[in-house]
Amino acid sequence: MLLVAVAAVRISSRSGLPSLLLYLGIGVAIGQDGIFDVHFDNAELTQVIGYAALVVILAEGGLGTKWKEIRPALPAAAVLSTVGVGISVGVTAAGAHYLVGLDWRQALIIGAVVSSTDAAAVFSVLRKVPLPSRITGVLEAESGFNDAPVLILVVAFSAVGPVEHWYVLVGEIALELTIGAAIGLAVGWLGSFGLRHVALPASGLYPIAVMAIAVSAYAAGALAHGSGFLAVYLAAMVLGNSKLPHWPATRGFADGLGWLAQIGMFVLLGLLVTPHDLVTDFWPAMVVGLVLTVVARPLSVFVSLAPFRLPKREKALMSWAGLRGAVPIVLATIPMVSGITGSTRVFNIVFVLVVVYTLIQGPTLPWLAKALKISEDPSEAADLGIESAPLERLRGHLLSVAIPAESKMHGVEVGELRLPAGAAVTLVVRDGTSFVPAPSTVLRRRDELLVVATDPVRDAAEARLRAVGEGGKLAGWLGAGGEHGKPGGAARAATRARARGGPGGSGRPGRTAGSGAARRSAGSGLPGGSTRVVGARGPNLAKLARKLVRGIGTVSDGRQDDSSKAHH
Repeated sequence: MLLVAVAAVRISSRSGLPSLLLYLGIGVAIGQDGIFDVHFDNAELTQVIGYAALVVILAEGGLGTKWKEIRPALPAAAVLSTVGVGISVGVTAAGAHYLVGLDWRQALIIGAVVSSTDAAAVFSVLRKVPLPSRITGVLEAESGFNDAPVLILVVAFSAVGPVEHWYVLVGEIALELTIGAAIGLAVGWLGSFGLRHVALPASGLYPIAVMAIAVSAYAAGALAHGSGFLAVYLAAMVLGNSKLPHWPATRGFADGLGWLAQIGMFVLLGLLVTPHDLVTDFWPAMVVGLVLTVVARPLSVFVSLAPFRLPKREKALMSWAGLRGAVPIVLATIPMVSGITGSTRVFNIVFVLVVVYTLIQGPTLPWLAKALKISEDPSEAADLGIESAPLERLRGHLLSVAIPAESKMHGVEVGELRLPAGAAVTLVVRDGTSFVPAPSTVLRRRDELLVVATDPVRDAAEARLRAVGEGGKLAGWLGAGGEHGKPGGAARAATRARARGGPGGSGRPGRTAGSGAARRSAGSGLPGGSTRVVGARGPNLAKLARKLVRGIGTVSDGRQDDSSKAHH
């Protein structure tokens, strides 16, 4: 089954559909009325496994969230995750009650369940249509934040007895979000501090430690009666932006766990469904989905984002980009476990709604982005992602740099990169052939560079690579288009740092004058393209590292191999 699920990922990538649909299909195919006719109706077990899978998925998502991209989007995402959720719940519940005939409790449960969005589903569809970071940042942050208030609402509506007054629910949501956020940030900071200052005996322990810290944030948040989901997401986000050792290996490990969690959760949810029961609830699900997609989601987006100066076309895209994924189906098991009357029908309606409207919205999202002229040229949307394999005994890093077709680094000589002292381009891979470059070597599109940088100048080297990738060889004079399009940003910062004889300008090791500006400029959608540093890959890095370090020091085979197992 795992092999079939892995093959489904390939089908998903080629078709442009979110993989969740294929996983659900696998579960339905092997379940009741399916090929193997497996009978499974344990909603409580499904809920427990679903929660565990969501924790892993949120942790993996938080580790991959870039702070520089979502920081400008936090106010908008916070309003969407609170005010927007409230509007969506109210409008959808009204439609379910008056148009479908559900009682108010069932209608409110459905309204709350389907108000949770899934950015992973959106990005899997839009991966070939680059969007401005202000849009992706809002969608990503919203999906990470809105799970918490939605869960609180679903639990409250599914409780035995009368539903609490709205102001009590608002107070509970505010309290749980505050506790969860505080615990998540604290656990993330403490974990990153410990991992940076405590050397573990093997590089393979770092990924395990990172995931353990993130999961412990969920446990701490839940025990403190806060939002565990928000805690794990924020803790993982702090860890993911802390430049931890052996980061490529950690990302690969977390990515694998995330895929495994998604596969297991969706297949199990598919098993829980009885296909012949879905026929009865098909049209009610279509009506509720229509109200949600055409009325509730656009209204919540436009009202919530009214204080923010966003173009109407971007709000329209975000309204249509409210895809549903794992969370709504998992949350739909809560009323089943609580024994709420009609909970099976609620689950069926949510299941059909998620599947059908993902099939409708998914393929049309790229078209809508282009029709609204929101999708950017790849040269404007390309991001400079930097990963490295640490050379710990040399206090250095290996950076693998890939030059995309639109980068302004094309045509620049190696000597014109003007990297800071302590950083050098040591190898160029072109058309499958590697060679040691000379200062006069001209870089070309799709070249791959291997850059060695000592630890104190790593940030300055990254800043300079960003600047040249965005502004070309004259970036030091004309600027690379710094933050908010102001000339000079990253390039001037890196040049000043180098001119002062070190990365920090002030003479303090480890401080980089240009790193902050460079990181900010990377996500700002600047013209001219940007070089993409995708990280050192595979076992070949060990061989390259041993050759490269001969001229700058000696490193033992055991430690070097351990440091170079990181892969993208």
